[in-house]
Amino acid sequence: MMSMVVPGILLVVAAWGMSRGVDVWATLVEGGGEGLQTAVCMVPTLVGLLCGVYMLRASGALELLEGAVAPVLTWLGIPPETVGLLVVRPISGSAALGLGAELIQTYGPDSLVGRTAAVMLGSTETTFYTVAVYFGAAKITRTRYAIPAALCADAAGFLAASWAVKWLFGA
Repeated sequence: MMSMVVPGILLVVAAWGMSRGVDVWATLVEGGGEGLQTAVCMVPTLVGLLCGVYMLRASGALELLEGAVAPVLTWLGIPPETVGLLVVRPISGSAALGLGAELIQTYGPDSLVGRTAAVMLGSTETTFYTVAVYFGAAKITRTRYAIPAALCADAAGFLAASWAVKWLFGA
């Protein structure tokens, strides 16, 4: 029964569009083309962010930052190994997903670091991307307190994710 939910929704949307006189197929193809164009436009940014993160890691700068903030993160209950994720997540979801996958591959999916990284990915937002897209769509040019408030929400999400993993899994 549940396997029919998505096809059912697609059928209802197509039937509703046809009843309104919309060329459903042409609209679908046009939307797919726009989605592909958007993806192609995002690839250079994604490659640049991933390249920058890997350069930081290869140069030792990320490990240096990890060492510098490790006492504070440990005191807060956040695994210091997730520092790259803490830095990248507000900027790029795709780069953060790559870092999260790397953490899970390195430490294992059932480790404290792996679980914490997974929960952090699901409980925080790509702040700068979201602000750029939504404020741009609404033609808002001054963000005022939106970015600091969103970054505080990200910090709260990182902290809550770490605490939730420790509480639920007793690690």
